[in-house]
Amino acid sequence: MARRHNGLPRPAGRRLSKANLLLQLASVDRSDESRQRVLAMENQFRRKIDSHITSLPEGDAKFQKFNTSPYVLLIHARNRSYTRISEIESDILPAKQFSSMETSAGRMVEEVALPVYGWECIASKMHTSNSALDGRKTEPSILRLVTLKSGPRCLNDEMSENFADAIINHYHAWSQVANRTRLDFTYGVLYGTPKTSNKKDWHILRNIREKRGNALTVDPADRWNCAFQERGISVDVTVRIGLDWWEHLGGPNCFIEVFSALIRACIAPGTSDPAAHQYVIADLHDIVSTASVGRDFNVSLLQRSQLPWLFLIARHFCDELAE
Repeated sequence: MARRHNGLPRPAGRRLSKANLLLQLASVDRSDESRQRVLAMENQFRRKIDSHITSLPEGDAKFQKFNTSPYVLLIHARNRSYTRISEIESDILPAKQFSSMETSAGRMVEEVALPVYGWECIASKMHTSNSALDGRKTEPSILRLVTLKSGPRCLNDEMSENFADAIINHYHAWSQVANRTRLDFTYGVLYGTPKTSNKKDWHILRNIREKRGNALTVDPADRWNCAFQERGISVDVTVRIGLDWWEHLGGPNCFIEVFSALIRACIAPGTSDPAAHQYVIADLHDIVSTASVGRDFNVSLLQRSQLPWLFLIARHFCDELAE
């Protein structure tokens, strides 16, 4: 069993309720400013998604392009009791498309959402002072910086140390360029919860403590942030996962705004599954059920048939989705 590091947080499960999600959705729907952000992001998301879809592997692509594993092919064939190559071929294309979409989705979300909430996207080359940065926002008394990862299990030990080194080695340059002596650095994760994280993100903070212990002003023990001060510069470093990141970016309704835009861009209003539909995934019915949604609930941003998609997406940001 791997050794548990001293100070590693033990996060409680995050609970969301459908009732609160609907209250937030109604709040966004009533706000002209929020609605304008949603509609602006919807249009940008749709353009980027449509452009990406045209670049996905097609059925006439060469086999080598799919990067399949011979072991996975055989195990999957055994699992499905396949006997014909045509059977497994029908699974290879969507699997590759899922992989390709996951690779590019994070960057697309960054490019659309960051500017809407007043941040600047940073497209930097490797091995530069900005190579660890995806966005920044310069405020009167503070420089806010962020690096974003698509999910809560993206890091390994080496990457955690590399991020810590990037902060330690480049904070002075970031400070000088922005003419700010207070820096707020976020390691942001686009979905997930602290509980579903593999905790390698917290090890960024641990590495900073080990490398800058004498300058430390906030110890990361049992928490998701730390801070140090040296050379007249104060640096706060925080791991923000899922909802914590979206609230940091644009306030408590930011999550609903961004994902209302994404759902509008991707899912046309239509017919929902019947209430008695039996899904293969054991708890999927409870996750997407709209049985608790009042008949009089009505907003213009999302139609009733799109609400199950909101609940499905929300489940990626909590450990329990209640009614």
